Amino acid sequence: MKCRHCQTELTLSLVDLGSAPPSNAYLTEQTRNAPEKYFPLRLLVCKECWLVQTEDYAGAEELFSADYAYFSSFSTSWLKHAEKYVFKMIQRFELGKESYITEVAANDGYLLQYVQAQEIPCLGIEPTASTAEAARAKGIDILESFFGVKLAEELVDQGKQADLTIANNVLAHVPDINDFVRGFSIFLKPTGVATFEFPHLLRLVTENQFDTIYHEHYSYLSLTTVKKVFEYNGLNIFDVEELPTHGGSLRVYAQRSDLGDQSLTQNVRSLLIKEEKVGINKESFYTGFQKKADKVKNDFIVFLIEANRAGKTVAGYGAAAKGNTLLNYAGIRPDLVPFVVDRNPAKQNKFLPGCCIPIFEEEQLKLSQPDYVVILPWNLKKEVVEQLSYIGGWGGQFVVATPSLEINGKAL
Repeated sequence: MKCRHCQTELTLSLVDLGSAPPSNAYLTEQTRNAPEKYFPLRLLVCKECWLVQTEDYAGAEELFSADYAYFSSFSTSWLKHAEKYVFKMIQRFELGKESYITEVAANDGYLLQYVQAQEIPCLGIEPTASTAEAARAKGIDILESFFGVKLAEELVDQGKQADLTIANNVLAHVPDINDFVRGFSIFLKPTGVATFEFPHLLRLVTENQFDTIYHEHYSYLSLTTVKKVFEYNGLNIFDVEELPTHGGSLRVYAQRSDLGDQSLTQNVRSLLIKEEKVGINKESFYTGFQKKADKVKNDFIVFLIEANRAGKTVAGYGAAAKGNTLLNYAGIRPDLVPFVVDRNPAKQNKFLPGCCIPIFEEEQLKLSQPDYVVILPWNLKKEVVEQLSYIGGWGGQFVVATPSLEINGKAL
């Protein structure tokens, strides 16, 4: 396989998590007994541009289907993050009713609803029918399509160009990263700005966040690599922020290389130096990750088996892609984790892909009163612990498996 960005032959492996179905391909009563499609889940590293990437097996249309079940609005902390972002961008770039804001991968309108509330014209671009429909229900203008050069040129031909284009947690999801990024250089107004948020590769590797690896994430990104990809495709990065979201993310600010007028900040230089010091562009940085992932898997399996032998009951919280990666890599089935609960009605009364664990509404926790609740989206641990604080009433305890096994916040 060759690198998605620079076409260099890939020879360095970061981790091999075996095979699994797509993490968001939830099963129904009708489909749970039918054969599932499994794809290898292995990450390779390009030793030229240092883009970390999955092997090419599953296409975007197969992963982001019409009944895609990830809805951003079910996380209250993510909604607060989006609202804070909108007000910050309006102030920083002096956006108003004469401006035009676009979000690529607008999902269910979780962010553009705050733009719309400020009466700023906006457009959401979202390829999945289920989330696009939810955004339209909020009154948001949604174009149901994948973004790239072709769509950007069509929008420009229609007289549409953006003052601000937002791309939160989508840069990692695109198979053709060059076509996707080049689309922004076309679609932005001459002095327009684009922001991109994505999990930081440095945090993934150093903190053993292997369960953030799944088929929908084609790329795993550092500022060092993103800078190369952007410059190759007509964008310059002028600022970057480190964020706590998704276990540690970057927010990158970019402008057109030819006409942008934003000044380069010290943040960019500082983070590039930081990445260089930890060795993000050296092969040694990526070795040893497989052993760390295997330890998490093995510790989690031992915990579940010991709990089962002791007559303790275990439930999961959050039918998240992270959890699906962990559960399938560890080979967990309903005998050890009988059910998972989730707030999203689109996931309830379905089954997790691969492991076939049933998904219920949160009320099931109160009915079953499990001894342990495994928080699968560990990046939302604080939010979930507050939301489910009532499990302490029956002596229930919270468990987090990644990046290391913890029970009620204490490492084992």
